[in-house]
Amino acid sequence: MTVGRGPFGSKGAGLRVPADLEAGPAWLVIAARHALGSTTQSHRAHLLFDVRPVLYVFALCLVAIGVFEMLPGLVDWALGLPDAPVYFAAAAITVFVGGALAFTTHQHKMSLGLRQAFLLTPLCWFGIPVFAGLPFMFTETNLSFADAYFETVSGFTTTGSTVIVGLDTLPPGILLWRGILQWLGGVGFIVMAIAILPFLKVGGMQILRTESSDRSEKILPRASQIAGAISITYLVLTLLCAIAYLLTGMNLLEAVIHAMTTLSTGGYSTSDSSLGHFGPGVHWVAVVFMTLGGMPFLLLVRAWQSGWGAIWRDSQARVYLLFLTAVILPLALWLWIAGVYHDFESSVRQVAVNVIAVVTTTGYASTDYQLWGAAVLPIFLFLMLAGGCTGSTAGGVKIFRWEILVSQAHRQLRQAINPHRVLARRYNGQPLPADVPASVGVFLFLYLGLLFLFTVALAATGLDFVTALSGAATMLGNVGPGLGPVIGPAGNFVSLSDEAKWICSLAMVMGRLELLTVLVLFDWRFWVR
Repeated sequence: MTVGRGPFGSKGAGLRVPADLEAGPAWLVIAARHALGSTTQSHRAHLLFDVRPVLYVFALCLVAIGVFEMLPGLVDWALGLPDAPVYFAAAAITVFVGGALAFTTHQHKMSLGLRQAFLLTPLCWFGIPVFAGLPFMFTETNLSFADAYFETVSGFTTTGSTVIVGLDTLPPGILLWRGILQWLGGVGFIVMAIAILPFLKVGGMQILRTESSDRSEKILPRASQIAGAISITYLVLTLLCAIAYLLTGMNLLEAVIHAMTTLSTGGYSTSDSSLGHFGPGVHWVAVVFMTLGGMPFLLLVRAWQSGWGAIWRDSQARVYLLFLTAVILPLALWLWIAGVYHDFESSVRQVAVNVIAVVTTTGYASTDYQLWGAAVLPIFLFLMLAGGCTGSTAGGVKIFRWEILVSQAHRQLRQAINPHRVLARRYNGQPLPADVPASVGVFLFLYLGLLFLFTVALAATGLDFVTALSGAATMLGNVGPGLGPVIGPAGNFVSLSDEAKWICSLAMVMGRLELLTVLVLFDWRFWVR
């Protein structure tokens, strides 16, 4: 089909709807014709890509979610609890929708380009919670759609903020579902995308680039091998964490759920008191595995292959560990001297749990750290922005970016002292591409700009300044608790208005996808060429 003259009088001769689109669904053909027919000659714009591969992969993800929805149903069914049929019904709906969509969008030859990957990623993170939130609406929690979507997005993005009160008395199925959401959101869907795409005859590293800022070199030759190595590492660490929790006094359900939410740096707990419900042994296990969850998983794979010394040789991991130590020890010493804790072990343990939970954006809390004094609040607000390592399940700005910013600032100072001196850019012993500092600067500008906009938006819903600012920071950073009496470590998000929860849901997804993956969709040049 050749497109004629558009609404601006420009000729569309020579612009054709691709044959594979012409044979597709009617709505897709109409959209393509409209895009081709309404474009100026200077741009010769037409639909840039076929969306059917995007919808097909999204459909497969829905089917996978439906399968996982059966697991908490099986647990409740085995215990004879009344909510079991809800999970099976939710699974049936999700699998049916996913299967029908996969059937209608399947092609004999699939191709998925970088722009399609940019579209697929937000589609999964915004679309899947609609179906994954069904158990929250129809089980004992009985959440509204806004609350269920918020809870699901918070779990899927590993933020850990919650609108559910009375976790200690909830049936095990819903607690397990919350843990599964965070475990999948941590790294499962990155791995799933990388693992699925080779079967579609495309490279899966596009998803990894749009999902994460990790610039690590490939340590394995194929995306499927990288996915397999990450999967095994993630699973092994989860099992080890669960065993460690069991040995420190948790029951089986608590150990499994906390292992999933620790490695994913998610922070959903089985108690309203979070880790404060458990003893010192549990706290130390959480400290170890939260720290591992905040490290690049490709680095953990490399350490598994070549020895754990690889972790210390990596600049980002080394700075990450030194940064945690530099915050924890002085703060613990100060609290001990001030008499907040009567023994040094308790002081170090409580500070370590809460500082690492915020830096790695896990969101656990063992105590209300706002009671440590007014000086602690700005410290924890900064820690919300710090983040873990790139390539990890943690959120925030990330240690890698802070390293680049500090290095660039130091370089600028040296250049000011000696303007004619040529200073090479290097990172981790390797030449640093010239575009990296600029990219980091743009990211930080966008991050702070969105932090301001989300703070204003939350304040417009009636929240006070501290709650609005810390809420925006904790949502963008996927941290979990905010500051203040409402959303602080001793509170939750249940009292927020529906408008505030929708704003928070948007901020959580944008933070999880590191901003640009979502913002690029608002540029019209993304859609046409």
